[in-house]
Amino acid sequence: MLFGKLLPREGNFFEMFNQHAERIVEAAHAFAKLVANYSDPDLREKYNREVDEAEGAADRITQEVNRAIHKTFITPIDREQIHSLINTMDDVADLIQDSAETMALYDVRNMTDEMRRLTELSVKCCERLKDAVKLLDRIADPATAEAALKTCEEIDKLESDADRVMRSAMSRLFREQPDVRELIKLKAIYELLETITDKCEDVANVIEGIVLENS
Repeated sequence: MLFGKLLPREGNFFEMFNQHAERIVEAAHAFAKLVANYSDPDLREKYNREVDEAEGAADRITQEVNRAIHKTFITPIDREQIHSLINTMDDVADLIQDSAETMALYDVRNMTDEMRRLTELSVKCCERLKDAVKLLDRIADPATAEAALKTCEEIDKLESDADRVMRSAMSRLFREQPDVRELIKLKAIYELLETITDKCEDVANVIEGIVLENS
């Protein structure tokens, strides 16, 4: 396997993966700040804008990778793996933006403890995703490959934690929320936030496949 640089004009796939992962983390941190400062309209708008900017930057990197796949004669890993990885990563960025937009669209007034907890787990998943992606260009080294797999396992555990928070949130919501409209809004937000961690797990599964096939 060739893990060096590809066509200089197109850049390095691994570097583009790293850049995209950084944008995901930026979007996640901005979203977490939005949730933490939700009662302040000015800060909410500021962090919403930061989420949009990070997601837009991630989109541009995704497009660049997909163009490079078609223009590069020799790729460091299978083309389908490259395509799957970058597009699944982009889904994570999209979901973060969707969560911010849906809160505004549904006119959510207050953040619940469950929203804060799911947001915290989403941020941790995104950070570990970035750590795993950073190892991909060195997975020919057995220790690095093992570290990548371990990081993916950590993402799986965080996703399981989010599942438990989700189940608890739904149980409490249906027991305690008398307003049907509010129940529908909160249920949709909880599901969207939990889907961020689901998609991070999908990225981890793609990375695991890449590691196992190329290390």
